[in-house]
Amino acid sequence: MTKDQLYLLKPDFYDGDRGPFFCPGCVEVFGVLESHPRLKETVAIHFVEFARPRPELVSLLGEAHQGCPVLILADASKAPENSKHANGRSFIDDPRAIADYWAAAHGTPRPY
Repeated sequence: MTKDQLYLLKPDFYDGDRGPFFCPGCVEVFGVLESHPRLKETVAIHFVEFARPRPELVSLLGEAHQGCPVLILADASKAPENSKHANGRSFIDDPRAIADYWAAAHGTPRPY
């Protein structure tokens, strides 16, 4: 991986016959990207379905780590202390922690 990989739930998803819904954490992270477009040059954005299993995430991080949003880091040596690890990869799965990482790594503002 040359870029960090960001996985978000597709907006307007359904849970059975209920919905449409959006994922608050995914919207928060996407809002940071929209507010700071230069970040889009550093991250590959993937939208996944709500239904589990989420095969792409399972193949990368394992069945236990298929929640969204999740940022899989291209360079594990730059992983912050609060990052998690699975299948030899470092990742961040908390919206505020993702924004904090971008602030430290790319100079964007930090969440308040």
